[in-house]
Amino acid sequence: MVSRRDNIGPAIVLLLLLCGGGVASWFLAAPALSEIARPDYDVTRMVFTYSTLPRLATALIAGAALALSGALFQQVLRNPLADPTTLGVSAGANLALVVTSLFLPDLLGAGRDLVALIGSATAAAIVVSLGARRGFSPYSLVLSGLVLSLWCGGLAAILTYLNQRYLSSLFIWGAGSLAQQSWVIPLSLLWKLVVIAIGCAFVMRPLSLLDLGESSSTALGVRLVRLRFVVVALAVALAAFVTSAVGVIGFIGLVAPTIARLSGARRPAQLILWSPLIGAGLLFFADSILQLVAGGLGDFLPTGAVTAIFGSPLLLALLPRLKIRHRLQQSPAFRRPRRWDGTRSVIIAAAGLLVLLMVSAFLGRDINGGWAFTSGEFSVDVLAIRIPKILAALASGAMLAVAGSILQRLTGNEMASPEVLGISAGATFGVAIALFAVAPGFSGQFAFAVAGAISVLFVIFVSSRRSAFAPERVLLAGIALSAMVDAVVGVLSSTGDPRAVLLMRWMSGSTYLIEGSTAAMEVALGAVLIAVSLAARRWLDILPLGPSPSAAVGIPLAKSRFALFGLAGLLTAAATLTVGPLSFIGLMGPHLAREAGLARALPQMVGAALIGGGLMVGADFVGRTIVSPYQIPAGLVSALIGAPFLMLMMRKRSAS
Repeated sequence: MVSRRDNIGPAIVLLLLLCGGGVASWFLAAPALSEIARPDYDVTRMVFTYSTLPRLATALIAGAALALSGALFQQVLRNPLADPTTLGVSAGANLALVVTSLFLPDLLGAGRDLVALIGSATAAAIVVSLGARRGFSPYSLVLSGLVLSLWCGGLAAILTYLNQRYLSSLFIWGAGSLAQQSWVIPLSLLWKLVVIAIGCAFVMRPLSLLDLGESSSTALGVRLVRLRFVVVALAVALAAFVTSAVGVIGFIGLVAPTIARLSGARRPAQLILWSPLIGAGLLFFADSILQLVAGGLGDFLPTGAVTAIFGSPLLLALLPRLKIRHRLQQSPAFRRPRRWDGTRSVIIAAAGLLVLLMVSAFLGRDINGGWAFTSGEFSVDVLAIRIPKILAALASGAMLAVAGSILQRLTGNEMASPEVLGISAGATFGVAIALFAVAPGFSGQFAFAVAGAISVLFVIFVSSRRSAFAPERVLLAGIALSAMVDAVVGVLSSTGDPRAVLLMRWMSGSTYLIEGSTAAMEVALGAVLIAVSLAARRWLDILPLGPSPSAAVGIPLAKSRFALFGLAGLLTAAATLTVGPLSFIGLMGPHLAREAGLARALPQMVGAALIGGGLMVGADFVGRTIVSPYQIPAGLVSALIGAPFLMLMMRKRSAS
């Protein structure tokens, strides 16, 4: 039986958020109210009535809708990490809207919500279908969602990059803008939220019975398949409607139910009630603070990014108190026999990489758009341009794959990678600071990138140390930090500064401007760091077995983990300088190496390096030739190629 005291904590949290947002809103509205008292200031009255107030209302309604969506996902999927962002639902809606905006703008006038709903439903169907094959395990759902989010985000970034005249507006909207000019959007969101909330009331009882377990709830008459379909549909609709109206506002669906649960909302009914209220207060507070601090720039700064800046530290602070009932599954790869069982796979990967290098170096497009091998008097000049780019892509892909192998073995979590844990985002943040502050050369950018990556890893290390690096805690910390760092970079990119375009171009992962000296430094860094990683193979073989076996053989747990985390940070920082933070190689390379039968640390890292380098070289070749004479950044191409392949691989594994 639930005590009334269980509602006190969520009520206090809600009150604090509303009070904080109310105070900030009062300071915003006070000048306008004083002007409204004078009858000759009609413009001020109109701005206040049709811009300020609708924006505050939109913040409350959108925050409630996103939080309710996250609470529904978490309850029906039994997954505390589930929300529209981690499941790829918001990314699917955003991609659908970006594609429609650029190529079929007439459809937006006919049915913007329908476009977003189709994108969200497609993303949810892919993720849920993959999760269903593994019994809706939290691991499979979140991994599939993150993979799909990276793919959708990469494709949306390519389209935005290739349409730079729309860059600013698309970026601000995609990052979540609450700026309003009428009451149309908040009123439209309100009635949709009310309808879906009524629908939630009808499924509340069977949803509450899920806490008893699948067998018990089925025995009590709950039809699990139908219930999951209905609840997921309601959650998807909420996320789609919000994304259609204001863009992608992440983190609310994850942090609001977490705060509600930690503050005392234990029963499903309480969670469904308090999560939207806290989500409304959280977004209201964040947007009010944004407008107060930004002043006249409030309409041009993405609220979604600012929400992540507020929400990420909050989740990190609350993370040690979070009790996760449904633990993520540990990768079975770390329980295989410790033997070199992939010599043939390594040889095949090396041979394939060699062929790919030759093709990439000597095959390309001629001036007429046809395929041609490099020959003739200009072949030396062409190779002098191509080879540095190929070598930089090779070194970067290999480093990212090795970094992913280290992180996955160290944390016991197949989802761990530089991209997912926020390490690439940390390196990006360092580079952004370098570009906006001091504008250094390659060595200076590398130093800033290392500082950013190491800072993220340090926070993950400290926040997860007490839980013995439990996979779900490491993942949560990584998601929080990645969201926060991406948000800061998003705010910088939306300022209109000319360096923002340069930052966006660099984040896309283009090798277009790579020269011989830069490639040489990248190759040298890669060779040294990968060699050090291979030398640490004994630690990486033993540490996944657990603290006790590691301590028994004399491995210093704290020092070894800290050193390996630092090594992963150096690898990520060096690679991110060339291919950007969106490459996906750090997640895909180790997965493919394990699929090839490479279980121990040494063969797995060698195989992952060969596969990762080959994938990045292939991505650079495709990006250079597919729309010649234009070039699609290699980092984005690798994400587009890698995500569908990885999801197909997961589907085959779950079916076997």
